[in-house]
Amino acid sequence: MPDLPTPQDATEAALFSECWDAVLAYADLCTSGSAAAAQLGREAFAHGIREARAAETGPARAAGRRPARLPRIPLLLTAVRTTAAAWEEEGQGHKLDPDLRLWLNSDKAARYTGPPLRRPLALRGLRDLQQADAELLWLAEVEALPLSLVARRLALDPATAAEELQQVRTLFRDRCHRNHLDTPMESGCRSYARLLDAVTRSSAADTPGDLSRHLATCVQCAEAAACLRLHGGGLPAALAGGVIGWGGLAYLERRRRAAEVRLGAGRPGQADQAAAEEEDKAQKARVARNGLLVAAVLVSVLALGVSLMPFGGSGGDLGARDDAGRQPVADPGPSLPSAPSLPPATSKPADEATGKKEQPHKPGKPEGSNRQTEPQGTSSPTDRSGSDESADPVCRVEYDLVNQWPDGFQATVTVTSSKALDSWRVSWSFRDGQHVGQMWDASVSQDGSRVTATAADYNKSVPAGGNLAFGFLASWRGKNSPPYDFALNGDDCAKTS
Repeated sequence: MPDLPTPQDATEAALFSECWDAVLAYADLCTSGSAAAAQLGREAFAHGIREARAAETGPARAAGRRPARLPRIPLLLTAVRTTAAAWEEEGQGHKLDPDLRLWLNSDKAARYTGPPLRRPLALRGLRDLQQADAELLWLAEVEALPLSLVARRLALDPATAAEELQQVRTLFRDRCHRNHLDTPMESGCRSYARLLDAVTRSSAADTPGDLSRHLATCVQCAEAAACLRLHGGGLPAALAGGVIGWGGLAYLERRRRAAEVRLGAGRPGQADQAAAEEEDKAQKARVARNGLLVAAVLVSVLALGVSLMPFGGSGGDLGARDDAGRQPVADPGPSLPSAPSLPPATSKPADEATGKKEQPHKPGKPEGSNRQTEPQGTSSPTDRSGSDESADPVCRVEYDLVNQWPDGFQATVTVTSSKALDSWRVSWSFRDGQHVGQMWDASVSQDGSRVTATAADYNKSVPAGGNLAFGFLASWRGKNSPPYDFALNGDDCAKTS
């Protein structure tokens, strides 16, 4: 019988899961299908860990200083972008979103790998903060977590967390201001630098007309204005766009939507309570499953040949200039596991399973999270998906539970058809009263437990051996067993194991 997991184990597992959810959310935006997203996420996660490990053993650490690097989540998100660029160079660009491919071959992408003083201001400013301060700013502003939950995770006093966050915002602005002055710029931009600093300090200050016209045509100064202006609610977009680059604003929207759904942020007076309840439930679940997680950790690390050294640490000298003696607002908490498991892909790439290219993954779909194939339940007498598979089925279906929260869940359905289709209709039944509320890449109707998804205008045609895919959000209560009795245009489908 395995040893019972410790609270430290559960906390480390929680940090790992949180980082993986963020990586997969961004990888999903960057790719053309769910299988490619999982592959990109795994490779980027390993790349980010190696980068952090190299920083920990580099010259700064040897000199007794804390290496200057981004906090956990943005470091891994930039690793997704770097890995995507490597795919493009290696001839795997067909797996990426077409708009991302254009961006990767533009001057915009070159800014992130060019001379340090030319890189986006938000990226430089966040890197210059002490580690714990940078963690607080990113979790509160970009990941859109309620401040009460951020305080719990960073061991802050909830009563003073808002004040501490405001201090960090001011520090970030100071770093960005100094970095802006250090940036090589044209004489016209230089002449506006002091004025730009003055008008962004106060919400009451008017922006002169000549400065407004300059900001409308100068990307560099417009980015500086977004980082320096703490009022007006533009800081999250400045951080996401400046640190992540392509897809930063879409990632920001996904994280906000996910936080609202999971924590009930849209219901007045319930956000903090929901955050605390969510954290307590998650902690219990993590402790319960941690024994299995640790075993999976060891297997995955052996398979991938990558290990994760402590990945957080306390705040130290991260290149901050005049606050080197300042204590960071919070201890960023325990480091990630020294040997994590990278979550497996939820499905085989379509070109491996069927020899056909996978269906595009629409960028407008809701938030992705930790993807894992839903375990199959015991088949009921009417479960047609458990039919005899000795004969080739007309279709095969894969059901992925992407994310689940106390009263809802997100899932995707991928169906492989053995024959060509000029239109399609996929139906299935739920066992536990689940109800579909929203669907993308198909229209939905539900009669009791029976759900029917009908093709959209743009994805009706499916070649023989090809895939069709769609996703949905649904509610559940009490139990959330996987669906059964899948059919494609009335023909029984077999489930993919």
